[in-house]
Amino acid sequence: MRGRALVGKVAFVAGASRGIGAAVAVGLAGAGAAVAVAARSESRGRLPGTIHGVVERIHAAGGDALAVPCDVTSEESVEAAVAATVAEFGGIDVLVANAGVLWLGPVESTPLARWQRCLDVNLTGVFLVTRAVIPHVRARGGGSLVAVTTTGVGMTDRGANAYWVSKAAVERLYLGLAAELRGANIAVNCLCPNRVVRTEGWVASGGGDLPPEAVEPPETMAAAAVLLAGQDAGGITGTVQRSERLLGLSPSL
Repeated sequence: MRGRALVGKVAFVAGASRGIGAAVAVGLAGAGAAVAVAARSESRGRLPGTIHGVVERIHAAGGDALAVPCDVTSEESVEAAVAATVAEFGGIDVLVANAGVLWLGPVESTPLARWQRCLDVNLTGVFLVTRAVIPHVRARGGGSLVAVTTTGVGMTDRGANAYWVSKAAVERLYLGLAAELRGANIAVNCLCPNRVVRTEGWVASGGGDLPPEAVEPPETMAAAAVLLAGQDAGGITGTVQRSERLLGLSPSL
């Protein structure tokens, strides 16, 4: 994971109790960052994984981490989680906005509640955590914001669904934000996998079995997130990056 490139940095990872978020939190800690592991999952529910379990993994590997309860759809919860992180670590240099819910059903059979939930978590949740973190990153003289999106944004030939629409909106949000924050020396990028990451959420949503060549391990996303976390406005910014391509693992994709 490119050595200990993030020593002295503080990272806030939203949606870090399982899947990509958990892998990213572990990866950032392995690169030397102190990590706020933020999510709603304090105890195991329908899906495996908790913020406390991820912190235990980081501590066991010698890293520094804090479990931070956070509901990204609640402005008050987000503000409290960010405040707790700053109180513990003294500031924030890096945000990885990963919290998300999955709904891939066709529009005509999508209940309004499912549509709204995708927008609330996947888009408004990113807005809330990003807005809350920016002043702290600015106060550090620069840093990096990363939002996790999906290659499905560009798959218009495969129809429409609430998940892809919400992630497309996040990409527009972050591409515009990169221009706004360039003067503050803050890099702003989106990161998506080249292939499918079979997270617990993917399995629970009925994503089904996939051939090995279609599957990307979450650790690849973690390595790519570490690379982007080390950027500021003088480096990579205002982009949508694919994990394997960014790492030079699959330049043809």
